[in-house]
Amino acid sequence: MTTAPLPPVAPEVTATLVEALSPRLRKRLDAAVAKLGARPTHRDGETVTIAVDDETELRLHAPGGAVVSADAIRCGCLLAPACVHRAAAACAAPAAEPAPAPAAEPEPAPHPGRDDPDALSVLPPETASPAERAAAEALWSAGAAVLEAGVDGAGAVAQAALLRAAHTARLRSLPRPAGAALSVVTLLRAARAGDPSYRTADLVAALAELLGTAHRVGRTSGPELAAVRGRARRPYRPDGSLRLYGLFTEPVVTDSGHGGVRTWVAGPDGRLWSVGDVAPGGVGRALGVADRAVRLGDSALTHRELGRAGLAVSGATVSPDGRLGAGKGVKAVTARGAAWTEPPLAALWETPPSRQVVRALRSASRDADPDGAGDLLFLDVELLGAVRESGGTCLLARCDGGVRVRLAVADDDPALAHRDNLMLLASAPGTRLRVIGRLVPALHPRLTLLACAHPTGQGTVDLGFDRLRRADLPVPGARVHPAPHEPEGSGGQAPLHLLERRVEQAVPAGRAALGMLGDVSAESHRLRRAGLPTAAGLLTALCASAARRARDPFGRLLPADADGFALHWLSAARYASAVSESLCVAAWETG
Repeated sequence: MTTAPLPPVAPEVTATLVEALSPRLRKRLDAAVAKLGARPTHRDGETVTIAVDDETELRLHAPGGAVVSADAIRCGCLLAPACVHRAAAACAAPAAEPAPAPAAEPEPAPHPGRDDPDALSVLPPETASPAERAAAEALWSAGAAVLEAGVDGAGAVAQAALLRAAHTARLRSLPRPAGAALSVVTLLRAARAGDPSYRTADLVAALAELLGTAHRVGRTSGPELAAVRGRARRPYRPDGSLRLYGLFTEPVVTDSGHGGVRTWVAGPDGRLWSVGDVAPGGVGRALGVADRAVRLGDSALTHRELGRAGLAVSGATVSPDGRLGAGKGVKAVTARGAAWTEPPLAALWETPPSRQVVRALRSASRDADPDGAGDLLFLDVELLGAVRESGGTCLLARCDGGVRVRLAVADDDPALAHRDNLMLLASAPGTRLRVIGRLVPALHPRLTLLACAHPTGQGTVDLGFDRLRRADLPVPGARVHPAPHEPEGSGGQAPLHLLERRVEQAVPAGRAALGMLGDVSAESHRLRRAGLPTAAGLLTALCASAARRARDPFGRLLPADADGFALHWLSAARYASAVSESLCVAAWETG
């Protein structure tokens, strides 16, 4: 019997099934999830069947690709529907993304006497409503419980509490914190399953986003509150006619099993736009979609062709983050493209790298208004060679201005060409290339390599799809620059890692891991000597909060203050992230 992936299950369905279990069955839920995950499955149309044992089957009916009701999960065992199998199947399946909201009504025309054309727009309340505050408090409590228990203790029951809180938050028009909660659940499941792609830093960032937004809902107002709430759907607005010039196409492969492509284009003013096609299917779909026609008007260009050609669009609709819509009124015809060395594209490489990094970090903040360029960097570099790191090998290069930058692989999947292309480029030191990459915030200049000019000077290379050959590289004999072995980090950098490692340590092992550290005065003293007194204070307060346990009049330990610990952890995480961004900018300025 072939094994088929489980369909996504709506968060509220998982929460409902787990909440219906008896206390005895809840204790067995994690073991049931692990056991069910190892059983054979097969798909028949919209139904996926799991062989619970030789005589019992469990069926998940997923009309439209996702399970949207508890009745759609049915088990054939004698205890059904009160068995543990239905809840275990829901917990083993990926969490479904929320259904898209209905199309927004056209915005009213501006009032003729108004100075502000948006004056008639329906604005959210200046402060959060009681329902929003209650939803945010539920998210905070669920997130604090995860942080208290750590990855090992945050099993299916804790995840179901987060899913319930996320569903309630979305109903209360808080899509941003609700989305952060779903990300935490996805990463928790990846960590507990031993997924090789899981990184603790990703879960730290997701937890900080969840706790930070939940904490701020009741403490902000006006535009800041609107940013904390987020948007339930991407609002596309008319933008008239656009003349677009293709830049490159990148594969998109997500942890949730989605795959596709994103093609980047630029306008005459240098603003960047993107056209995407992402759906369930993984890396196989990404490879196939690259050669399909772009969903934009009547254009016959494929994504990879658009990345090198041009497009004239009328009736264009765009989102605030620069994505082009494919509405019925959009018309597009093929036009001449532009080389990276020709206007208007050449201007993208004229901005100094340090200014590009500041823009990329600002765009990465979800509170900031995106400017279309996102976290992409446009650099002219000279290749220096390969550099070995603890996580693998990357390519060292030198930007114009002398800054040394590490070019890493965007995706290590062997089906994509990223790794092979980077290793081939590393064998040609001295080569000068114009490249496009995505910023990786770090204490040293670093980005993932997405596209580059062809080494022969003819055309461009989409490094995820196009495969370079050794014959494409310059003839050996040019001046070779040594590729030094540079370990991660530098002794001259501020010891911010002393705080960062304690922030990360709490996530997999929970509050107890920091509570057993004992005296951290030596680490605090080192931070103060390095000019980071705030970091020293946060580290001391975090570890003290983790170790603090009060007792009742009879000497019995009282429950730990999970909320207090979560607040100290959030403060330390946000501070460490802000300082890291500052050090990242400084690294790009000084090399």
